[in-house]
Amino acid sequence: MSAYERREQLIRVGRHLFAEQSIDTLSVEEIASAAKVSKPIIYEHFGGKEGLYAVVVDRELQTLSESLNDFFTHHPTSERQTMERGVLTFLTYVEEHNEGFHVLLRDSPSTDPTGSLNTLLMTVSVQVEKMLDESFKRAKLPTKGAPYYANMIVGLTVFSAQLWADNPHISKEELAAYIVNMAWYGMRGIDAKPQLYFEGKEAEARRAKEQKEEQKQQAREHKRALKKAKQEARQAAKRHGNHGDDALEASPNAAADADSSADLDTAAPDPADSNTSVDPGIDIDPEVEEAFHDLDTDDENHN
Repeated sequence: MSAYERREQLIRVGRHLFAEQSIDTLSVEEIASAAKVSKPIIYEHFGGKEGLYAVVVDRELQTLSESLNDFFTHHPTSERQTMERGVLTFLTYVEEHNEGFHVLLRDSPSTDPTGSLNTLLMTVSVQVEKMLDESFKRAKLPTKGAPYYANMIVGLTVFSAQLWADNPHISKEELAAYIVNMAWYGMRGIDAKPQLYFEGKEAEARRAKEQKEEQKQQAREHKRALKKAKQEARQAAKRHGNHGDDALEASPNAAADADSSADLDTAAPDPADSNTSVDPGIDIDPEVEEAFHDLDTDDENHN
């Protein structure tokens, strides 16, 4: 076996082992045993397990980077097709280089930080951000959120691919359809000014305002109901009065009804005739009291 062939063999063995174990737990002895060579051969070609690991990571990053660069250079003009092809490009790498992908996921902090999966994904996110920026401008949407949306799309793809790489129970195309389904329809319905509806300070302030408006409306409706009841009581009292004493004698309860109506007039004066809309003993929200005042004003204008 030539030196080149031996080196390539060690890289293949190293890729397989590093996909299953971290560099910290894997020993040179295990690598040599798996490759059926002596330890000095490992040191001769790579200087140790760290050197072999660095070469494996560099190879995988280069393979993935070339695939993604080709996509960004020749992506379709259709936004939907661009998203589909971009996701499939990444999943194809995972499918064809499963062990290499697992090595990148295990990437050790001790390796060169400029040559890591995270660094590559940051570069990819920047490219996706540029594409989103152009798309947002065409749709007249603010571009402020483009960097965050780009990272969300990349993260969605990478973490879904990680789950799929460990449990490939569905096809590559089916997984791509899931990812695109969420990302595409999420982006199509994007709000120019997104907001939280149930949590956070703004949501609480909005709910408090809505509650006050609802309270004011309830107060208006309550006052109208009281006014209607008083009017009906007055009309009933007038009807009883028009019958005279004969009507009172004919109905033993008529006098009591008349007294009740009189008591109602005394206990609940017409709000239109008084500046006090509610019982002064009740502590009421100033805005609700304002609602009573507004209704009084409406009644006066109507009259």
